[in-house]
Amino acid sequence: MSLTGIRVLDLTRILAGPFCSMLLADMGADVIKVEPPGVGDPVRQQGAVRDGLSWYFAAYNRNKRSITLDLRAPEGRDVLEKLIARSDVLVENYRPGILAKMGFGETRLKEIKPDLVYCNITGFGTSGPYRDRPAFDFIAQAMSGFMSVTGAPEDEPVRAGPPISDLIAGLYGALGVCAALVGRSRTGTGDTVGSSLTNGLISFLSFLAANYFASGTVPMRTGNDHGIASPYGLFQTSDGEVAIAPSTEIVYGKLLEAIGAPELRNHPAFLTNALRLKNRAAINAAIEAKLRANTSAHWIAVLNAAGVPCGLVMNLAEVFSDPQVREQEMVVSVDHPGHGTVEMLGFPLKFSAHPCRVRRPAPVLGADTDAILGEAGLTRDAIDGLRAKGVV
Repeated sequence: MSLTGIRVLDLTRILAGPFCSMLLADMGADVIKVEPPGVGDPVRQQGAVRDGLSWYFAAYNRNKRSITLDLRAPEGRDVLEKLIARSDVLVENYRPGILAKMGFGETRLKEIKPDLVYCNITGFGTSGPYRDRPAFDFIAQAMSGFMSVTGAPEDEPVRAGPPISDLIAGLYGALGVCAALVGRSRTGTGDTVGSSLTNGLISFLSFLAANYFASGTVPMRTGNDHGIASPYGLFQTSDGEVAIAPSTEIVYGKLLEAIGAPELRNHPAFLTNALRLKNRAAINAAIEAKLRANTSAHWIAVLNAAGVPCGLVMNLAEVFSDPQVREQEMVVSVDHPGHGTVEMLGFPLKFSAHPCRVRRPAPVLGADTDAILGEAGLTRDAIDGLRAKGVV
């Protein structure tokens, strides 16, 4: 696998950090998840718990090993130093400065392991007036501008359903780690990679930010309509609704032909995209009048055949039973000893030579403590001594 032989020391919890390290683990890295003794990552107790196992935790901590370690104790920090010295990557999502207070600032990390790739995932970044603020996905969505452009114009701003800022920050973290490892292979030196919830969301503002920079006009919420293309959105049929996205003039023409409304092409109010944006309600109504003559299934078949992007709004039961989703293996079943089979999301990245795979289920808390400490050079007596003190 692509990252086989890379060891990642994972000091993260909740979601952004564990998602980052999971992506690295899925690509073959040996990820050592460091958790406090007794309780572990809080997500072990969150979400749907079946037979004592959080499926939320299982989904984001597969392919990892777990060691319990009390980092408040001097002995625990001594062990951490040994683990850092044997690792290629360190990932953490503490607030800025916390790791340095433990004695592991960037200067010290470089002394311990000069070629270490160090990744920090924060709410707002490691500098600036908000660096020390606590942050969660909802706050990042609010403060990034993301929420201001999400929802219907007549409603209040709304958040995206999934914790998207955590996932984007984790994704950027994994991307940065991979890039830094490539750089290290050329230079022999490590690097510090920073990713944050808010910055990640801001980077996803795409055309909304570009239009604001160009015009100075703050974009408004447009609901399911597109901010710079019309027609675009959800349209009623005789038995439901269909999502249609004709984002270019060529595809718009294909849409009109497919629904039997070529006359709309020369309508003076709809001649250009700019005019259709001004007359959005009228063009939407004209198209919907045609679509109401038949079923959603009929229009899905007709529009796809015509090359017009379209689809149904599917709930999760429909998504995870969909033949395309199953063919792409976006649902995988993982055997968890003592807990049965756990279904979880599959791998969106597809590698032909070295595909991602589940090599091991999410670990029981501290399951690999002895093995990992042994790999770090600790003797049986030393390990027993740490356990007697509650350090592990």
